[in-house]
Amino acid sequence: MPQTSFIPDADAARAYRDALGCFATGVTVVTTLTDSGPLAITVNSFTSVSLQPPLLLWCPDRSSLRHDAFVTAERFAIHVLAEDQLGQAEHFARNGEGFTAQNWSQSAAGTPALSGFIARFECQHFDAHPAGDHTIILGKVTQVTTCPGNGLVFKRGQYGGFLEQV
Repeated sequence: MPQTSFIPDADAARAYRDALGCFATGVTVVTTLTDSGPLAITVNSFTSVSLQPPLLLWCPDRSSLRHDAFVTAERFAIHVLAEDQLGQAEHFARNGEGFTAQNWSQSAAGTPALSGFIARFECQHFDAHPAGDHTIILGKVTQVTTCPGNGLVFKRGQYGGFLEQV
């Protein structure tokens, strides 16, 4: 199979995005509580940074209307979605509102806690750094909750599950 090489500039933006899409990621929804109520955003730019102290990072797009609310949030929660939560992932990718009494409650830490996740990381704002067209938000993890299940995966613009080996 032939290889393709390119310089990731404005003319190759689509090719660069497609190349990044070759890497499968988990799907998360980040939530925070604002003066207007609960707010959420679907992200796949999530990773662990440090075990001691326990730090995570995620990166909202600076052009997002929800960007500033998350960059200035003192607390937020990162929910790793289960493979049957595609509807939530798509909803919060388009709209940061639309919470219902059935899909969330307020956690002891004061963040919106979604239901149905396989892992939730309660975080306190640790730091934020501008990085190109995104901002790197670091959170210090204050509590972790896990539930059994398989995670929702995103690769090459498509959602799916993970085939477990037995």
